[in-house]
Amino acid sequence: MADAEQPQIYLITPAEFELLQFPQTLSRVLDVTNIACVRLAMATRDEDRIAKSADVLRELCHARDIALVIDSHVMLVERLGLDGVHLTDGARSARKTRKTLGADAIVGAFCGASRHDGMTAGEAGADYISFGPVGATPLGDGTQADPDLFQWWSEMIEVPVVAEGALDIETIRALARYTDFFGIGEEIWNAEDPAAHLGHLLSAMH
Repeated sequence: MADAEQPQIYLITPAEFELLQFPQTLSRVLDVTNIACVRLAMATRDEDRIAKSADVLRELCHARDIALVIDSHVMLVERLGLDGVHLTDGARSARKTRKTLGADAIVGAFCGASRHDGMTAGEAGADYISFGPVGATPLGDGTQADPDLFQWWSEMIEVPVVAEGALDIETIRALARYTDFFGIGEEIWNAEDPAAHLGHLLSAMH
């Protein structure tokens, strides 16, 4: 990725949110920052709740020409009129998912810190590869995707890359030259003013 290009923002919803309040919060963020894509990343497995949330978010995103993808639920993409899916199993289901959804759908793959998984998913037809967490977090097994991985990827691989997980000002500054997207979610939703906090984080890219 050329140094002159700034990474784009890939927005990740909270795992839990109230449908009465969150759409207004999301709208404010979408209206003040240029967002490339939104990922519906709900923890619930209640299909009805996911569908209702997807319907509301799809209208907000599509009215602004922003793609909306969903975590994991490949079979809901077409049914809910979404733009694609974010796979959380590395490269394992990328090829099958591409076949299921066709050439036009967005298929992304989260590959942790595995260069090999990322390359395999890219070869299997993934539109982007996501690595993370890029910052320190007590969640997971402690493995981090370090800046060297992003630098290598940006120099060697054509498939766009997303940096996500425990982002802060320092991490954004360190990775801005080497990533195509920053996957930002929990970092802003707990702030009093998520839109302003996102702007604060993005100031590190300048």
